[in-house]
Formats: sequence, structure tokens, C-alpha cells
Amino acid sequence: MQNQTLTFLLAGGVGSRLHPLTSSRSKPSVPFGGKYRIIDFTLANCLHSGLRRILVLTQYKSHSLNKHLRDGWSIFNPELGEYITPVPAQMNSGEHWYQGTADAIFQNLNLLERSNAEYTLILSGDHIYRMDYAAMLSAHQEQGADVTIACMEVPVEEAKAFGVVVTNADLKIIAFEEKPGQPTPLPENPEKALVSMGLYVFSTKLLSRALVEDQHNDASSHDFGKDILPRLVQHHKVQAYKFGGARGRVTPDRYWRDVGTLDAYYQANMDLLKPFPPLNLYQRDWPIRTYQPQSPPARTINGNSGAESVFVNSILAGGVVISGGSVRHSILFQDIFIDENAIIEKSILFGGVHVGTGARLQNCIIDQNVSIPPGEQIGYDLVKDRNRFTVSEKGIVVVPKDFVFVS
Repeated sequence: MQNQTLTFLLAGGVGSRLHPLTSSRSKPSVPFGGKYRIIDFTLANCLHSGLRRILVLTQYKSHSLNKHLRDGWSIFNPELGEYITPVPAQMNSGEHWYQGTADAIFQNLNLLERSNAEYTLILSGDHIYRMDYAAMLSAHQEQGADVTIACMEVPVEEAKAFGVVVTNADLKIIAFEEKPGQPTPLPENPEKALVSMGLYVFSTKLLSRALVEDQHNDASSHDFGKDILPRLVQHHKVQAYKFGGARGRVTPDRYWRDVGTLDAYYQANMDLLKPFPPLNLYQRDWPIRTYQPQSPPARTINGNSGAESVFVNSILAGGVVISGGSVRHSILFQDIFIDENAIIEKSILFGGVHVGTGARLQNCIIDQNVSIPPGEQIGYDLVKDRNRFTVSEKGIVVVPKDFVFVS
């Protein structure tokens, strides 16, 4: 069934709530977990699900993402009809960029129709999770559905931020509520609601008709959740597919995170440091692929004065050197140098960061190629930090890429 499926991966989001991490890159290309990019999780799901025709729709500041796709994901054989192809916004229909999730697919309708695919899978490139899409495609076919929506249960209060689905006993969706003020709870559990994950399987012919009809609706915002799905629910068989079940090859850890804010992004990274991480990166038959630079192994050495390095419950990528410093409960990307008596706690450091002698960092995200001066302190005085950097609602200090400290 996978060879009858065309996959669209939406990766053009601005990611404004992740600023300044998205000041020079799109949200899907933001580094994550010490070695990955956010988009790697969705692409790895495609790879392990046997999907080999993938169009990545890019738009906002896409150079970093395009480079990552070229360097890390040029793994399929075009001569066999396999590809992961970035498709920039080209104004194929009208003189405007993508105006919504449905408009992004509509503007590439020629690619959809040319594919002759029986099924279309629509994914987002900015979530952290593992999922076997092949199992969802099989359920779509077995149930004779026109549309299948991946869904998960969340507390009713959190459901206000999602599209809420209401189903009958057979998981046929009978109502779709986009970000409702009063979400409809599950009949068997009034504290939970069933929400859309923004992940859809369409029968391709129906999708094409729905997109064309939507474009002729002047009142539409051209969004799947707001416009297309609520209409299709009324006249077509739209099924819910519950995320995290036993069906499929991937271990059902039921972990899914929208890392759309600085605090959500920070917490999802810190989740990887828990004694039993809720997201299993170590399932040997479901590795998360990425581009890995040719860095030497990470190591710890004593400082010039003989100070011993300390490394506690942290993730280190290749090329990290801890020279008499202390790293605790932190995530360090490639080619980082931690100098003598520096202290790093509960922080995320992107590639190429140098932390000077005696500097202290806590509750920080340091973007690429920043040199922290000796003795500098970040994360200890939030009033001072707010005058220099971005500070999240929960007090995470973000130092932007290439920031230069003025002495």
C-alpha cells in the first residue's frame, strides 16, 4: 500500500513562538536532542513505514532545512521512483505564498495528480514523536475510509488548542471542532477529549476535489482543520485512528509533542534526560536518522590547573571537550568546548559553542557559534538577562546564534 501513497510533509512554518531559534532557520530545522533536527523524527517515521515518495513543502527561511535534507536525507534512488524532494513555494496558483495548510497542497496539485497515487498522506514536520504510518494506512484501507485522521487523547483543558473530534462507537468522526472554547469530552472519560494530531490520510481523488472546491470558497481560510475537514465530516466517511496503540512496529510509547514554544521545546529536550525517557530513542529497529558531521569523539580532560571534569546525566555529541568544567543535566551538540571551572546546568548548547573559564550557565539555550566570556553568568539574574536576551515564560534564557558579548 505504501507504493500507492504520496506523502506531503508541511515544513514551511515560521515558528514565531520559537524565536530567536527560528531567526535564521525554519521550525522543522531547529536542532533537537544533541544531534537531530526536529524534522528528522517525521522523516524517520516515513523511512521505517516504507514510504518512499515524499515531498517536503518549504517556505520560510528554508536554506538550513534544504541543506540538511541534502546532506542527511539523500538516501533514496530516483531511478526506482523514490525521493525526498524539497518543494519551495512557487506561486503556482495566484501571486501569493502558502496561505494555509490546504492551500499549500492545492498550490502543488499538479504534483499530486501527476503521481497517480491512490492515497495521500499529509504530515507536519515540526512535532517530536515516533509512529508507524503503514499501520494507519492499512486501517484507512480496511475501513473503506475517505479520510483518516490520527488522534490522541488529551485533558479537556488542553484540547482547546487543537481540533477536537467527536466519534461514534466505530471511531467514525461525526463532528470536528477546531479549537473550541468548550471541547466535547470523551463519553467514557469526561476529563479527556480526542484531538487531531494534524496528520491525515486522504483518498487522493477526494482530496483533489475538496481542494478545488475550497479554493472557490471566498470565506475559507484554506486550512484543513478550520475549513476542509469540518465539511468532509458531514458527507463522507472520516475515521479516527488512535495514536499509540499496539498496531504497528514501533514501540507504543505514546509520546507526541508540539515543540512550538521555547518552554515546550526546552522540556521535550529535558525529557530525554529522565531516568526512563518517555521517548525511546534506543529501539534498535527504529533509529532516528540525521546528518552527522565528521567530529572526533567526545571526551573529558583535566583543566590546566588540574581541575577534574564532571559529567552527570547529560547528552554529549561528537567533538565535545570538557576541560576541567562541570556539565550536569544538560544537552551538548557537536564541537563544544567547556573550559576550566565552567558550570553548565540544565541547559542546551548548540554546535560550536565555547564556554570560557569560570562561566556559569543554568536553564539556558545557547544557539550556534557563541563564545561565552570567562566568568560570565547566564540564567542566575533574569532581570539582567531580559535586557540582553529572550527569556521564556518559565525563565529559560535563550542566547541567539552568533551573539557577540561586549566587554
